[in-house]
Amino acid sequence: MPASATVRYTFARHTLDGAQARAALLELVVRLGRLLRRRGQAPQALTLSLTFAGTARWEKSRRLSEPSAHDDDLRTVAYQLMDAAGLQRGRLTGLALRGDDLLDADTVPQQISFDPSREARGLVASQLRQPILIKRSGS
Repeated sequence: MPASATVRYTFARHTLDGAQARAALLELVVRLGRLLRRRGQAPQALTLSLTFAGTARWEKSRRLSEPSAHDDDLRTVAYQLMDAAGLQRGRLTGLALRGDDLLDADTVPQQISFDPSREARGLVASQLRQPILIKRSGS
């Protein structure tokens, strides 16, 4: 079983747009979560790597409060990492999100949520993502 899993996003053009970078990061969170769940793994930490125009790179890792492949948990930590980068005027060319220190999901306690809106967010996100993927593949 691999000790890490990485998903990448490359911008078609250099971007300064924080909203576009955050949307790309959210896409990576969803892709990483789906990959980890399919493999039956859960990360104990995430690493975000940002690539800028030229040769500049930035990388930072953060541990999750508990191992999880749940999109909400991954998103929270991924956004904390992005906020820590303090992006202002850097021309971003790519992002990579890596789940580190992977555990077999069978060894991770299952979260029971009494919040139906949390469970529904995962369903809504996957339904919203489908038209975006269809539009992207058509262009």
